[in-house]
Amino acid sequence: MRSEQLIRWGIIGPGTIARTFAAGIARSRTGHLVAIATRNPGRPGLPDGFPGARIVEGYEALLKDPGIDAVYIATPHPGHAEWAIKTVRAGKHVLVEKPMALSAFEAQSIFHEAKKAGVFAGEAYMYRFHPQTARLVELVREGAIGDVRIIRSSFGFDMGSYRPEHRLFANDLAGGGILDVGGYPVSMVCMLAGAAEEKTFLEPQTVSGAARLGPSGVDEWASAVLKFPNDIVAEVSCSILAEQDNVLRIIGSKGRIEVKDFWFASGTEGGIGRIEIIRGDGQRTIEVEEKRHLYSFEVDAVGEAIRAGRAEFSFPGMSAEDTRANLRVLDRWRASVGLEYAIETAAKRTTNLAGAAVVAGSNVPKRQIPGVAKPASNVVLGFEFFPSFASASLTLDAFYEAGGNVFDTAFVYRAGKTESIFGDWHTSRKVDREDIILIGKGAHSPLCYPDVIARQLDQSLERLKTDYVDVYFMHRDNPDIPVGEFVDAMDAEVRRGRIRGIFGGSNWTRERMDEAIAYAERNGKAAPAALSNNFSLAEMLDSIWPGCVAASDDGWKDWLAKRQIPNFAWSSQGRGFFTDRAGRDKQEDEEIVRVWYSERNFKRRDRAIELARKRGCSPIHIALAYVIAQPFPVIPLIGPRTVAELEDSLSALQITLAPEELRWLEG
Repeated sequence: MRSEQLIRWGIIGPGTIARTFAAGIARSRTGHLVAIATRNPGRPGLPDGFPGARIVEGYEALLKDPGIDAVYIATPHPGHAEWAIKTVRAGKHVLVEKPMALSAFEAQSIFHEAKKAGVFAGEAYMYRFHPQTARLVELVREGAIGDVRIIRSSFGFDMGSYRPEHRLFANDLAGGGILDVGGYPVSMVCMLAGAAEEKTFLEPQTVSGAARLGPSGVDEWASAVLKFPNDIVAEVSCSILAEQDNVLRIIGSKGRIEVKDFWFASGTEGGIGRIEIIRGDGQRTIEVEEKRHLYSFEVDAVGEAIRAGRAEFSFPGMSAEDTRANLRVLDRWRASVGLEYAIETAAKRTTNLAGAAVVAGSNVPKRQIPGVAKPASNVVLGFEFFPSFASASLTLDAFYEAGGNVFDTAFVYRAGKTESIFGDWHTSRKVDREDIILIGKGAHSPLCYPDVIARQLDQSLERLKTDYVDVYFMHRDNPDIPVGEFVDAMDAEVRRGRIRGIFGGSNWTRERMDEAIAYAERNGKAAPAALSNNFSLAEMLDSIWPGCVAASDDGWKDWLAKRQIPNFAWSSQGRGFFTDRAGRDKQEDEEIVRVWYSERNFKRRDRAIELARKRGCSPIHIALAYVIAQPFPVIPLIGPRTVAELEDSLSALQITLAPEELRWLEG
C-alpha cells in the first residue's frame, strides 16, 4: 500500500465506542470510514452516528467487501475473538477494542491467525498513543521521582444500582469491571514497571486479587496487588458500582507523580492534560496540550503500521506480546477471585473460537497400532497444562480439526481436572466416540497397587464421560508387588470392556515388561502390549520426575525393535533441549541442565541444527521426525500450550528421515 493512500475502514458493531472511534477516523491523517456493519440496519439514528459511511446489514457482508482494508471490532467482549479471526481470514487488517479477547489463550489464537494471513492485528488501548503517555514514560526513565517503588491506579465508576439488563452486569456478555476497564490500570502499571528498566512492558511475578461478585456472577468492584521482578509493587482496582478517584500514582524514592484519568489524557476532543510531580523540594505541573482527537492517534498508529508492513503495533502501542501479557494478568486476577463466565464453560461454548462447528480433519497422517482397531494419528495430544475448559478447548479443537484423534489423559493430571475437561470437550462438540482413541492412566505412586486400578478407573470414566478407554497404562510400577497381580487387575478391566484396546506400563523397565508378558502367556491373560516411556533423540540422563524411565538408549532400541511394542513416548522433543532455551553456555533452566546436558546430547543437538538448516525447518522438528521414523512403533506425545505451538509441532509430520539420517543424527 502506497503511503499516500488512505486506509479504508469498516466497523463491526455500532455502539457508543464505535461512534467515538469513527470520530477518530474522521480526524485522522491516514484513515477513511467506508462502512459500518450492523445486524439491525433500521435502527433509528444509526446514520447520524457514522456520517458518510454505508450501513451494511450483517458482519459477514462487511468482510466480503473488497473496498475495506481494515476493520475495527466493537462488538461486546465475547464476539471479539470470533470476529477478529473471521476478519483476518478474510484478508483484512484488524483492530480489536479492548479486551482483545476473553483470555490470553484466545488473543494468542488471533495473533497466530493474523500472522498466517499476513495482516496487522492490534488491541485498542487508545491512551497508549497520546503524547501524555509518552511523557510519563520519559519521566520514569529519567528518574524524575527517583527509583519507582509503588504504583497505584484505578478505573472505577458507579452505575447506581444493579441493572440486569445492562451489558456491564450481563454474565453472557462477560460483564463486570476487570475485563471492561481493569485492563487500563493493569496495562499502565506494567508499562511503567517496564519503563523503570528501559523495557516497554513488564509482567508481574505474582497477582493476588479480591472482588465482589454480584447477583449475575460478574465483578462489581475488584482490586489486585501485582509484584514485579524488579520489586515494584502495584495496586490496581476497577469497579462498575463504586466511584473511584481514578488517579494514577507513581511513588518513587524521591517523590511521586499523579495523573487524573490517565486514559482520558487531554480529552476526547483535545485539550490540556496535566501531570503533577510532587517532591520534597516542591511541586510542579507538566501540561500536555493536544488539539487532536484522542482516538485519531490510534487510527494513525494502525495506518502507519499497515503502510510499513508491520503485523503489530510498535511502542507505545500494545505489541502482540504486550497484549498477551496484559491478558495473562487479567486471567490471573479473574482466577484469584473465582470469576469464570458461563460463556466460557462447555455448556455454552460448543463451537470453535471462530464460531463454527468442530469437525474432524484429515491433515494429520494416521497409522495402525497393533491391538487398536481404529487408525491412530501419528502424534498424541496431551493437555495437562491448561487451567480451564475455555483455554484447553482451543487446542483440542485445532488438533481434532487437523486430523488428530489420540488424546492422552491421566487420573493424576491436575487432580483429575484435565479428565473432566476432556469429557466436557468431546460431549460439547458431539464428537463421535468411535472416531477418537482415548488413553487413560492410573495407579500413580504412592497409590501404585492392583486394587487401585479399578477404583481410579471408575472415577476417570465418569470424568471422561465415557464407558471405556482405548489404551490404558499403569502410570508407574511398584516392583514390590508381584507383576502378575497388576496383569490380573488390568486383564479384568479388559474382560469388563472398560479397556477396549491395549494396556501396558508407563515408566516400566523392559525386564518388568518381559516378566509381565511371560506371566500373561502362562496364565491365559491379556498381555501388556503398550509402553509409555520417554523416547527422544536426546537421552534422558536423570529422571525428570521420580520413577520416570527413558527408553532411548541402544538396549531399549534393540528391545523395541524385537518386541515391536508401541511406545507412546512422552517428552519426545526433549522438553526444550532442541530450542534456544538450551545451549552449552546456557545454565538458567535447572531441569534442562540436569536432565539433558551431556556432550553426547549436545553433539546430537548440533547435528539436528545442521540438518534443520538443510531442510528449512527447526531443530525441534527434526527431533520429532526422528522419533516417528524409528523402525519400531513410536507414537510421540506432544504438549502444546497454544494453537501456534500445536501447528508448529504438526508441521514436523511432513518431514521424512531416511535410515542413514537417523544413524547420522545419533552419531
